[in-house]
Amino acid sequence: MTLILPRGLAAALMVLAPHTAMAADLAAGKAKAAVCATCHGLDGVATAPDAPNIAGDSAFYLAAQLKAYRSGARQHPQMSIIAQGLDDADIADLAAWYAAITVTATMPDVQ
Repeated sequence: MTLILPRGLAAALMVLAPHTAMAADLAAGKAKAAVCATCHGLDGVATAPDAPNIAGDSAFYLAAQLKAYRSGARQHPQMSIIAQGLDDADIADLAAWYAAITVTATMPDVQ
């Protein structure tokens, strides 16, 4: 038997699948983020001038970048070293922590 889903529902399931497969612990992510806070801030707002803000980024994106640093596919003098010490659970926890931070934006008042 073949299950046929409406296009929108199938697309939604494909988007949500990576997030449901990655079980993460926010409290553990917050604790592990203490090392990241030096450059990225505990709140994900960078404190170092060459570090990106990562608050509110998708957990999928953050995990992919950390895994790329860990594998050597992406290079950075500090991140490549830090990522070597992370296992998949660490990465999931960190990605979930930073993704869970709510970011707000204020538009400039330009007339």
